[in-house]
Amino acid sequence: MDHTIVSRERWQDHWLFLTQLRKSPRTVGAIAPSSRALARAMLDGLALETGARVVELGPGTGAVTAEIARRLPSEASCLAIDVDPVFTKRVGARWAGITAVCDRAEHLMEIARARDLLPVDHVVSGLPFASLPAASARAIVEAIVASLRADGTFTTFQYVHAYGFPAAVTVRQTLTREMGSSPARTLVLGNLPPALVLRWRKHR
Repeated sequence: MDHTIVSRERWQDHWLFLTQLRKSPRTVGAIAPSSRALARAMLDGLALETGARVVELGPGTGAVTAEIARRLPSEASCLAIDVDPVFTKRVGARWAGITAVCDRAEHLMEIARARDLLPVDHVVSGLPFASLPAASARAIVEAIVASLRADGTFTTFQYVHAYGFPAAVTVRQTLTREMGSSPARTLVLGNLPPALVLRWRKHR
């Protein structure tokens, strides 16, 4: 793709992101789209094999979605769920091979079941757990764990400055308990702000 077109799309993404942030700061939960470095770190090490079933929660403008689309093999499936209709429409228009659904992440099980995608192999999330209401965060974690196959993975990130926030700590503790494993951690400095990628594997 022409460099000028790529640069224009990035500026459009940033502008759209800021627009939606002003409308709904709690559900967007960031000041800029995820960087390519963070997107790569979110996908590195995942076994995206033929027939894999992948779910992305909170794709936003599609920074991580683009990396999923680039790595997803033939006959694999990806379902992207976002509560924001503007983001959902943009993701669906950009990547025809990815199913974009405007809905709440809490409804993951019902959405995946309706599309015959259970059990899911990998869930990747850009949701701002640290800023979500506790009840919503808990319901989303329950839906993630219930949807994953044994040995499936859940990957998310937390900003370094918010890593110690009580809500962030609670989500990590809940995931560790429900997944039956501790997360692997990867520090990504090339993001605004810097972030830690966290990956849990569901205990058999």
